[in-house]
Amino acid sequence: MKGRDKGLISARDRKLFERYYYWTEVKRLRFDDALQKLSSEEFFISEGRIMQIIRKMIREGEKVDGAELPSVGFSGFRV
Repeated sequence: MKGRDKGLISARDRKLFERYYYWTEVKRLRFDDALQKLSSEEFFISEGRIMQIIRKMIREGEKVDGAELPSVGFSGFRV
């Protein structure tokens, strides 16, 4: 098989979304601090790419443990 494994990418995106929820909603970390932590300590991808993934997950109506991500005040999450 050539190229990227879509199943692995989907699992990574789901895990990233769950971790974003954890840092912002459970631990109450500021949005920008959560992005930095996810980028440099957990997933090792750019903050811009993390933003794209989170936006996509919100647009698709993803939930974490049955809870939707509350509406975000940051304008980068237009859905």
